[in-house]
Amino acid sequence: MHPLRFSLNVTLDGCYDHTVGIADEDLHRNAEEYIAQCDALLLGRVTYKMMEEAWRMPPSGIWPDWMAPWMQPFARTMDAAKKYLVSSTMDTAEWNTEMVRGDLATFVRQLKQQPGKGIGVGGVQLAMTLTELGLIDEYQVVMHPRIAGRGPTLFAGLSKMVDLKLVSTKQFGSGAVALRYEVRQS
Repeated sequence: MHPLRFSLNVTLDGCYDHTVGIADEDLHRNAEEYIAQCDALLLGRVTYKMMEEAWRMPPSGIWPDWMAPWMQPFARTMDAAKKYLVSSTMDTAEWNTEMVRGDLATFVRQLKQQPGKGIGVGGVQLAMTLTELGLIDEYQVVMHPRIAGRGPTLFAGLSKMVDLKLVSTKQFGSGAVALRYEVRQS
């Protein structure tokens, strides 16, 4: 059975704005490893479009000048990953992507029944919906040593508490810490 995993970078105060995190080699390697542990990624529209803009291989076959060489392994992994796009406003998608149509809960339950390493979730609103449905099995929060003091916060407005069990930690040179949790079964 595929576990459904959600991973996100946040600041100490829970802000998930991607512009306030610390982008370094360790954190890109961690993200690359996370994606490599997934058979596919289930992405919301906003995250999909942001990731496609940054990490899709250009038609020239040459990564853009802004991309540091240490970012390229992550970029290649993200570019090659199989993706499922959950969107009510987009009709089509490319980039190794299948559109999710119909009932999301049914689709995810069927996906989880297939054998494999796991499915990664990308997108805060999508993760919120899947958390409300009780479908996420693991959460990885990469806590950056920074207080943003602004921006959106993770899981604001969740209707119920979710109890978790810490299963691993990993500290990075920047001071960021990856905390991996499994959902406690009641």
